[in-house]
Amino acid sequence: METQDLTHLDGRGQARMVDVTEKDSSLREAVAEAWIRMKPETFRRIQDGGHPKGDVFAIARIAGIMAAKRTHELIPLCHPLLLSSVSVELKPVLPDSVRILARCNLNAATGVEMEALTAASVAALTLYDMCKAVDRGMQIDNVRLLRKSGGRSGLYERGEPA
Repeated sequence: METQDLTHLDGRGQARMVDVTEKDSSLREAVAEAWIRMKPETFRRIQDGGHPKGDVFAIARIAGIMAAKRTHELIPLCHPLLLSSVSVELKPVLPDSVRILARCNLNAATGVEMEALTAASVAALTLYDMCKAVDRGMQIDNVRLLRKSGGRSGLYERGEPA
């Protein structure tokens, strides 16, 4: 792979923010996922609403949305974006997992993949944080981009299942 293939490096290999001045704005969407596995007892506890910290799914959803909006503050070379929408969905999967799907949309000259990945990651980390007192062995897996559309590179869809 040549240095010029890496968009965040200049011709001398120095880090840079990608110049999107000449790029056309287009509708862009990205969908990312993360999984968190836990003890079945922990899974039942959050499913039954018996967690002392309240509705952990609602709090994780809000954390994911907030994280997407602040991705540029966390990832050094990301552009600050005016997101049109962010959604974070948490789906319990028996016997011991939660699948997190994050979707971000906007009309801009750059994509929203990092925002979707950040939203999914932070939602998973929030679940971990809220449940770590009863289950430190939780595991976050498969943080990945599932789909992106818009821009010059067009449509990308991940082919294999989680």
